[in-house]
Amino acid sequence: MARPPAPGSVIVPDWHESAEGKEYLACILRKNRRRVFGLLERPVLPPAVAVDTASYKIFVSGKSGVGKTALVAKLAGLEVPVVHHETTGIQTTVVFWPAKLQVSDRVVMFRFEFWDCGESALKKFDHMLPACMEKTDAFLLLFSFTDRASFEDLPGQLTRIAGEAPGVVRMVIGSKFDQYMHTDVPARDLAAFRQAWELPLLRVKSVPGRRLADGRTLDGRAGLADIAHVLNGLAEQLWHQDQVAAGLLPSPPENTPG
Repeated sequence: MARPPAPGSVIVPDWHESAEGKEYLACILRKNRRRVFGLLERPVLPPAVAVDTASYKIFVSGKSGVGKTALVAKLAGLEVPVVHHETTGIQTTVVFWPAKLQVSDRVVMFRFEFWDCGESALKKFDHMLPACMEKTDAFLLLFSFTDRASFEDLPGQLTRIAGEAPGVVRMVIGSKFDQYMHTDVPARDLAAFRQAWELPLLRVKSVPGRRLADGRTLDGRAGLADIAHVLNGLAEQLWHQDQVAAGLLPSPPENTPG
């Protein structure tokens, strides 16, 4: 697989905090609450700020209990489950994210369709994994900072993906970073993993998001600030991959995992 682009080389990283960015974010917020979109819905923008939409399917992979469902909930601005329950069947969640391209100054609305499936369901039903992997544009591979085995499982997952879906974007996310004081994955192991695989490795907290003044409703704008680095990272890699595939950018050298 080609090396991923350098962070910030494709997407303007802090654009969502600018006045222009906030104008676009207004279409996925309603009174500071995140809007929830179904599979056939999309944000409505004023004609003056209309943009093109780039759609991608993303499979969220990882051992049971690492926080796959919690991560998708945070990305979508939903409540994070307090108690772990194995996901039954396949759960799909749509997240929209506007981002500005570095080179062209163009704004693109990214539509991410996250596919999450419980580990036991994948093992029990043979059709589940092929359905999740069919026409997948990216894999989010999760491990938990509190579960050493989930980190050690990553090379096996990456090797399988390289064989079954070569060229597909891969991004690694460490969940439960809020519990880093009790981590089973020290910094030296993360550094060695990055050097061996040359893949983006991001960190997310698994605690519930901040609340509005009523103490009950999730603060949608604050929640976006917490996960913007993940959505920008996905947008950056996927857009770069599309540009390379279309011949608009030179194909970078292949990486060779150790």
